[in-house]
Amino acid sequence: MIKKIALFLVLVQMLFALDATMEITKQKSILPTINVVVSSDTNIKSSVPKKLTQLIEKDLQVSGHFNNSEITIEGSYFNLPKFNQLQQNGIDLYLLIQVKKNDLKGIVVNTKLYDVNTNSLVLSKSYTTSSKARYPFLAHKISIDVNGYMHAPSIDWMDKFVIFSRYLSARSSEIVVSDYTLTYQKVVVKGGLNIFPKWATSKQESFYYTTYKYGKPTLVKQNLFTKKRDRLLSSDGMLICSDVSSDGTKLVLTMAPNSQPDIYLYDINTKIKTRITSYKGIDVGGNFVENDKKIVFVSDRLRYPNIFSKRLGQKGVERLIYHGKNNSQCSTFKDYIVYSSRETDNEFGRNTFNLYLISTNSDYVRRLTTKGRNQFPKFSSDGESILYIKNDSAGSYIGIMRINYNKTFLFLLKSGKLQSIDW
Repeated sequence: MIKKIALFLVLVQMLFALDATMEITKQKSILPTINVVVSSDTNIKSSVPKKLTQLIEKDLQVSGHFNNSEITIEGSYFNLPKFNQLQQNGIDLYLLIQVKKNDLKGIVVNTKLYDVNTNSLVLSKSYTTSSKARYPFLAHKISIDVNGYMHAPSIDWMDKFVIFSRYLSARSSEIVVSDYTLTYQKVVVKGGLNIFPKWATSKQESFYYTTYKYGKPTLVKQNLFTKKRDRLLSSDGMLICSDVSSDGTKLVLTMAPNSQPDIYLYDINTKIKTRITSYKGIDVGGNFVENDKKIVFVSDRLRYPNIFSKRLGQKGVERLIYHGKNNSQCSTFKDYIVYSSRETDNEFGRNTFNLYLISTNSDYVRRLTTKGRNQFPKFSSDGESILYIKNDSAGSYIGIMRINYNKTFLFLLKSGKLQSIDW
């Protein structure tokens, strides 16, 4: 049965890879039911084991590749599980977790994954962290490995850092690194107004952000681990890094040295900036597309915000969106663009912002959300998920949208308000 399920998931991946903008009508499918259990011989006096299992279950739910068992069948880490009992309860996979202290601050998580249908141990692995606070990333690594055993579409993005800016008060915001569920959080920049963080490379070792602590908008590059900071350049009016080329050598900037914002390209090696747009209006939020050969950006050339593109080295711009009257905050992955569109015009109250997905190679538009304030979308590294910010009266949330599964999950920020985000 497990092999059939694995084949089904691979076929699903191949089907959705054909066109990410297609309408998806998913019928009920047979997914493996998994039971995630803390072993009976785990005696660590901490809430971490329970939180760890809950986070693994959430990961597997977000993946779209598993059903979580609603019952818990206890077992010892050193004994074989009760396969008959597991089969009677419709369980296909049994994940047993043992948590131990590593040192004063760290933990070790030992895991055993059993395939109940074959009565066999199929995966045995240990995970270690020197900081107990980082247990969410152990949970994500475990989930990735369980998913890998099923040969299901990758969920490696779960192990990536998310970086965001959160407002605390007037002219006060800090840069925070977290996991995608916001369970782990660490402040990496504080003091003053610090906004628009952007990872420097896919390795997530350094990041760019804009700070106002030096008198005018200044672009700073900071190493996440050494905390070394380099001031790259400053500008009157506005200065934002909205995208980085795939090789990490060029930045797309929004700058307004003469009051009107335009798109600039900045070369990290030569320190030379090149003006890409020169419209007497607003051009902001540039992103690379089509292998860094084009830049997609937001402009008010139609007297309202809309999405345009410009091929590097050429004049002229191309309008990309023919839907809506207020389209902004776009993000790109290969030939795909996700953008936020304001769909109400309430001058004194809250407005609705929905997310849409398009391809630069077709005229198809796919609506991704239906209500609320959904903004600042960002593609995952594989393009199959979208991270975004959702704000409402209940608070500020990170949203995770699984494009190919029509599923969305929200994670509440318990302190402050999300300003911008990247992963």
